[in-house]
Amino acid sequence: MAKEPPLMELPIEVSEGGFYDGFSKDVTIASKILVGALIFWAIAFPENASVVLGAMNSFLLANFASWYTWVVAFFIIVCVVLAIIPSTGRLKMGLPGDTPEFSSFSWFSMMFGAGIGIGMLTFATAEPMYHFANNPEVIQGLAEGSTAENVRYAYKWSFLHWGFSAWACYALVGLSLGYFSYRRNLPLTIRSGLAPLFGSALSGKLGHAIDIVAVVATILGVAQTLGFGVEQFVAGLHRIGVGDWLLNDDGKATTAAIIVALLVIMGASTLSALSGVGKGIKWLSNINMGLSFFLLAFFLIFGSALFGLQALIVGLFDYIVALPGMLFNVWKADGTETGDALASWQGGWSVFYWAWWIAFAPFVGVFLARISRGRTVREYVLGAIIVPSMMCFVWFTIVGGTAIDLTLNGTAGDAISGAGQQAQLFAMLDVILSTGIAWVMAVLVVVLLLTYLVTSADSAVLIVNTINSGGDEGPKGRPHIIFWGSALALVVGALLIIGGLGAIQTAMVIGALPFSLVMALMGVALIKGIIRDSQREKLGVTSVHVADPAE
Repeated sequence: MAKEPPLMELPIEVSEGGFYDGFSKDVTIASKILVGALIFWAIAFPENASVVLGAMNSFLLANFASWYTWVVAFFIIVCVVLAIIPSTGRLKMGLPGDTPEFSSFSWFSMMFGAGIGIGMLTFATAEPMYHFANNPEVIQGLAEGSTAENVRYAYKWSFLHWGFSAWACYALVGLSLGYFSYRRNLPLTIRSGLAPLFGSALSGKLGHAIDIVAVVATILGVAQTLGFGVEQFVAGLHRIGVGDWLLNDDGKATTAAIIVALLVIMGASTLSALSGVGKGIKWLSNINMGLSFFLLAFFLIFGSALFGLQALIVGLFDYIVALPGMLFNVWKADGTETGDALASWQGGWSVFYWAWWIAFAPFVGVFLARISRGRTVREYVLGAIIVPSMMCFVWFTIVGGTAIDLTLNGTAGDAISGAGQQAQLFAMLDVILSTGIAWVMAVLVVVLLLTYLVTSADSAVLIVNTINSGGDEGPKGRPHIIFWGSALALVVGALLIIGGLGAIQTAMVIGALPFSLVMALMGVALIKGIIRDSQREKLGVTSVHVADPAE
């Protein structure tokens, strides 16, 4: 009731001493068993794993497309409404005297690097190019693929997948945890976001189950991101002349290349994770952002900047106008050629992305909360949704717009469109630059990609350890950091080898489903908690944790 203070204690039993010192055995061991079982299954029975995962994926896409679509729309509404309302927008994620730990630049750098940094290098070129050739308007006969009239539609759909929807998934989790952890002194772990609904029951098995679901979703969501990154990293190494052994005859990464790439990436990320957020991750994130701005500036100077800026303005207008309809629209297979094609397109693109962002949300959400203490709800939503979305839009229109323009005017021929998704950025550099300069830029892209991969992986390992330790952010558990770094590498490697990115995608869509329910409940709990706190304020009842002077 609003007449009573909210729950401000949520004890989570952790081990005292031994190998699991400081960790919840219930959460940690169960998570390790589930992830280990997936790795063993994929390696020991690859054909069976591929068939079963494929069947489960088909079932989920056929029966849960509406759920994924509508729940993501709900996340956007919750975040935006809370930021717009004056009384909730000025609430601080922390105590009245708390100030931000990180500068705005470092805050945004870490947030962007952990959230979508890798995707910028793969999809900023590949996704606009794909939708330029095919999208729902083309399927419905409203536009012709690979023509000038289809550019604006290509960006409308690209913006949908990488804009407000993606960042709202992350922001909701971070806002919920930041609010309840820093205002009410609850542990910085997923279960705390459900405190207004389930109260002290979250200290027991219910809370353990929620955190286990979050850990598994995190591993699968990050595995999806690393899977894309590893393939592009291998393509980049091949482009700069490391060796033909990196690629098969069909242009895909060889098993040896995947293993070598994962050893480099996960080795570096484990070392960075051991140094903590304030050191390795912070500095790597700042390097990421600096190199990203350099690469973007390069395309503004040497790419099709005017074409890209026009696409940005028109695409943003189309996206904002069409957003309400796109957020709630679900195409169902109806037995017609057009209806089935639309449903298939939405399942392969929009639903896949919503599952990806949801699976990625516990990792990014906890990380955002971890670095956002002291910021207001409005400042947080602006920084976690609007600003990074605009950064994505600029990347997609400047970098991807250059690829589309070169293809439209015939300069590139099919050099870009005919390259694999992971190699399109390198193919575009070869078109617009001389051989020597293109090689230098390819090296820069490979370095940038590596830093993004390391930042995402090491952040994920630290967040998994935070969840497993009942929200304790302190540096500890070196063997567990090494375990999760190795497990993440094995998940990516095993799934890539048995079925490529499709296998990782399937496992991720499956893992995201239970956590999507947790996130929906987090949204409801956040609304309930803030409303009750507003009522408490009117009644003079405290809703903020006050430290005991004796502590």
